[in-house]
Amino acid sequence: MKQANLVGGLQSAKDQTSAVLASFLGWTLDAFDYFLVVLCLTAIGKEFHRSDKEMAFTITITLAFRPVGAFLFGLLADRYGRRIPLMIDLVFYSVVEVATAFAQNYWTFVVLRALFGIGMGGEWGVGASLAMEKVPPRLRGVLSGLLQQGYAMGNLLASLCYLGLFTHLGWRPLFLIGGLPSLLALFVRKNVKESEVWERTREKTWHSLWQSIFANWKVFLYMALLMTFMNLSSHGTQDMYPTFLQRYWHFDAHKRSLITVISSVGALFGGVAIGYYSDLKGRRRAIVTGLLLAVAMIPVWAFSPSTAPLVLGAVLMQFMVQGAWGVIPAHLSELSPDSVRGFLPGFAYQCGVLLSSSIALVQAGFAEHMPYSTTMALTAGVVFIGGSIVAALGRERHGKIFGEPKPT
Repeated sequence: MKQANLVGGLQSAKDQTSAVLASFLGWTLDAFDYFLVVLCLTAIGKEFHRSDKEMAFTITITLAFRPVGAFLFGLLADRYGRRIPLMIDLVFYSVVEVATAFAQNYWTFVVLRALFGIGMGGEWGVGASLAMEKVPPRLRGVLSGLLQQGYAMGNLLASLCYLGLFTHLGWRPLFLIGGLPSLLALFVRKNVKESEVWERTREKTWHSLWQSIFANWKVFLYMALLMTFMNLSSHGTQDMYPTFLQRYWHFDAHKRSLITVISSVGALFGGVAIGYYSDLKGRRRAIVTGLLLAVAMIPVWAFSPSTAPLVLGAVLMQFMVQGAWGVIPAHLSELSPDSVRGFLPGFAYQCGVLLSSSIALVQAGFAEHMPYSTTMALTAGVVFIGGSIVAALGRERHGKIFGEPKPT
């Protein structure tokens, strides 16, 4: 009996590790593909003869279409399980990313970025629900931080790729690397089991699933509002930052990508550290702490007098912002009922993305009338404070056990 329990425990641990790894890598490769556009923005604009503002629109269009993916793949995940929708999504956005390398004009590029947004929006909710339903509640915060920092890792890998290849190959070959997520689908098929929580709690019909979704509309609205501010915080400090470094600091591609690499390392540590802090002190306190500390980082992040403190500011800013973000997979999963965990967190997340998707356009527009440093500082300060207030006023279900029988 003891040997059987040991074997079962090892299999469970292996399954948990595989689920977290698959979700982490899926989000990493998703973010990698997304940040290639951010890093190559001015180069692509130069080839297509478009302004920074017009190229910022392609970022906005990607963000705006992410709710479509979350809606479609989230419904599939709650109705048919987490694994198959995740595999389909990985292959879909891989194909779109490779196709981007062959875009012949601006509007083809825009359409492909919209399609990529659908794939990007589908991955997070399905992957996060799969991982969070498998890991122990006591480790949910720290593993949530690790999972969410797949986004920072994707940014880091995109920056390294840009740093090593862009000057030699240009922007198009970089997008061919975006086919890698299709290989991850094979890993999921072989190594990741279906969520036992989903198998125990899933709705048996589409009608009952829709009923569950509509019954939780208040929770959805709160999560969407929280995610609007969280996305404004993240995209407001990342998407136009390389352009800020180019236009305001006049840094070349090497320096811009190097600073992005270094700041991404700060994000990785921040996600795990503040995620662990949330296991000890609660989800809301951890989010508020990260965002308020980010406010304190604004002067050195945006108004540094020289390169060294600028780099330090970039590292500390991403440590705080992405640290607050590291709590989100655990927090939204705990707020969501079992039967709609594939749909509700992911769709709320991506609706927040949609509502915040104009941040790059707003920053590019403001920068036409005021210094880039003032633009970045002003937008960051407003969204950090707003996000802190929304997080503090929300509810919390820290350490909730998933899959418990409903009271009769």
